[in-house]
Amino acid sequence: MNTKRFQLNEIEAAAKLLKQGELISFPTETVYGLGANAMDEAAVKKVYSAKGRPSDNPLIVHVASVDEVEKYVEEVSEQAKELMAKFWPGPLTLIFKTKPGVFSKTVTGGLTSVAIRMPDNEATLALINLAGVPLVGPSANTSGKPSPTTADHVYHDLNGKIAGILDGGETGLGLESTVLDITDPKKPTILRPGALTKEDLESILENVYLDQHFVTKDESPKAPGMKYTHYAPNEPVVIVNGADEQWQKAIAYYQNKDEKVGLLANEERINQYKGTVTAVYSLGEKDSTIAAAKSLYAGLRSFEKTPVTVILAEAYDKNGIGGAYMNRLEKAAANHYFTEEMSNSSEQQ
Repeated sequence: MNTKRFQLNEIEAAAKLLKQGELISFPTETVYGLGANAMDEAAVKKVYSAKGRPSDNPLIVHVASVDEVEKYVEEVSEQAKELMAKFWPGPLTLIFKTKPGVFSKTVTGGLTSVAIRMPDNEATLALINLAGVPLVGPSANTSGKPSPTTADHVYHDLNGKIAGILDGGETGLGLESTVLDITDPKKPTILRPGALTKEDLESILENVYLDQHFVTKDESPKAPGMKYTHYAPNEPVVIVNGADEQWQKAIAYYQNKDEKVGLLANEERINQYKGTVTAVYSLGEKDSTIAAAKSLYAGLRSFEKTPVTVILAEAYDKNGIGGAYMNRLEKAAANHYFTEEMSNSSEQQ
């Protein structure tokens, strides 16, 4: 199969392929999604095959309007209406109780709930409208690897496995949507943090809970991105949380083990250490968690083209979008931090 790159003036051709049961990657404000007709079980199964994704992992259904939601869910509560009015289109996925028989188990992961969002991207909204059906849209990457934020990233992972890519340039936010479970109106719960924070949601909801549970490989997640290890590059990732002295120790520790060190850190730190390590990637200005979040996946992917054998990645404060950044980074690193014990070891060598 030849994977065709569609430009923004070729949306109609891309939509035609979706109607024929093919897979088309589309841009959003978060990351690139892998689109298939959500009402076509055979097409949805192709998504799992292309990504190498476990079939117990539910998929997010993408719609082009608020009005569509009523077709698919048991109830659109006043709570849901307020959330959609304020945050759609945008990086918010809502989990509803689904009407029986609307979506196949390949979409819901065998659950009685369904995840739905309306992306904030004009080209993709046009694509959904022209296709005439809702689209599933997991990240358009090999399962478990860093999500794609450019069409080139999609092409790298899925060339020859999907029919096409709608090229909308670089995505704006760089991290997947916030997933909010509203199936229990008394306990709205964030299952996956994103650019919309707990504080943002509490401008409408009285209390929002945060699910801190990591799903193990033997558990079925209720939303995408909840597995313990996810978003991981080929090289092991180690999180460094501390000042310059801690970074010096971390670099020395791995170089003493003959590792080729890559640094994923803020611009100031990169400038300080780039002459002493194998490769670097800047996350932007020192105190900008927004820049770090946008750059994280591209940074993790960048080391594939280098001889790096370990990536040392910068920890950020978990306030605001920093919480989403650290959620993704901790999963990419399987929660592996450079520790004081390792630090002391490097001093003794």
